[in-house]
Amino acid sequence: MNERIRELWYQAVQPHTGDSWAEQTAFMAKFAELIVGECVGIADKSNTGSKSSNEGTEFYYNADIGDKIKQHFGVE
Repeated sequence: MNERIRELWYQAVQPHTGDSWAEQTAFMAKFAELIVGECVGIADKSNTGSKSSNEGTEFYYNADIGDKIKQHFGVE
């Protein structure tokens, strides 16, 4: 397992140590939220909001991709 995923796993499991279904679903929700948050952070750091071109084709980087990821997964 990737070290960063392992760290996120432990962050999610800390408050959810029980074996009940409620504890397990709370853990899964927290783990997913942490992963989505990590992806949003990477996307936000990668976006420049600028324009570049490649062989005459212009590409615009979407500066709000992190917000779109959060919206897609329902994470605030």
